[in-house]
Amino acid sequence: MHNCKKIKLKKLHLISFNVPFPADYGGIIDVFYKIKALKERGLGIILHCFEYGREPSEVLNKYCLEVHYYQRYKGPLHLLDSLPYIVNTRTSQELETNLKKNNFPIIFEGLHTTSCIKQIGSNNRKLIVRTHNVEHDYYKGLMEAETDITRKMYYYSESVKLKRYEKILSQADGIAAISLSDKDYFSKKFNNVHYIPAFHQFKKVESIIGKGSYVLFHGNLSVPENKKAALYIINNIFRSCEYNLVVAGKEPDNELIKAAEGKDNISIIADPDNERMDELISNAHINLLITFQSTGIKLKLLSSLFRGRFCLVNIQMVENTGLESLCNIAESDDEFMIKLNELFGQVFTEHEINKRRAILESELSNVKNAEKLERMLF
Repeated sequence: MHNCKKIKLKKLHLISFNVPFPADYGGIIDVFYKIKALKERGLGIILHCFEYGREPSEVLNKYCLEVHYYQRYKGPLHLLDSLPYIVNTRTSQELETNLKKNNFPIIFEGLHTTSCIKQIGSNNRKLIVRTHNVEHDYYKGLMEAETDITRKMYYYSESVKLKRYEKILSQADGIAAISLSDKDYFSKKFNNVHYIPAFHQFKKVESIIGKGSYVLFHGNLSVPENKKAALYIINNIFRSCEYNLVVAGKEPDNELIKAAEGKDNISIIADPDNERMDELISNAHINLLITFQSTGIKLKLLSSLFRGRFCLVNIQMVENTGLESLCNIAESDDEFMIKLNELFGQVFTEHEINKRRAILESELSNVKNAEKLERMLF
């Protein structure tokens, strides 16, 4: 007769700001691969998602014990509230009721999902907030990149509200910061802040040795900051540059398409699917990444390092990420031109791949980071 003790399944709630599948943009990539990594550690996940613009997904049932969907109530009236719009539109009595059914620990994805944190807190319940950015800084950056006056005002107002709202994080038992600079920022204000890098789809470095024939900039081009970076590359760095440039991503607008018109060496690829985007990243000689906001960590930087050849970036793209040594860094237009010339004269080698493996496959391992998160929760 076997005397087997049944191991009790550790369960947790995870509240996502959007439906985390398909995992095809920044924060949602982190959420989806976090769920996957926690499931692989044997944890039972009860997922709660606010839905807008995305269908419920069967795929999530594979990784979660339960999946609950809540409507996100959008509209101009929510702008009048003192709560930030991203929080106010994600309030749900039904969510609160579901969370109160048991005492399992909770991961809140971003400030966005914390509207009920005060109501469901109790002495013996662990509440962890995963911060994806210093949100008020992020919205301030969006405001600076935006040209439309109405949207500019919205980003400004949201930034002010988010700064005021941020103190809600004192209700949490711990903060899982996505970047080292975010960890430093939150550690000055709150207790028990841990650095847990972005979860992602990569298990190992897949870069190809050799040479490519073009420079790639990629990102969601409907985001003002990415559009601003793409325009900067086209109008400044590539103003008199002969190399081939490919700009690829979601929803490029007319201004961006116009900027590239009549330039034989610049092409815009609109809405490539994941497979096409992976090919573009892998085959480029240089992944050129520029940001004007050093908030969070850019998942496009990770995909470029795990999959691409040379990475040429500005300092804001890598500052406090621990990935500085894996990238070529330039600041001015002239420096970018010098680096482009240097890198086109080089072959991407096995030595570069090994350097990446040493850092990416240990520091940015989903397995290790899921372990850290589990320790925070239980």
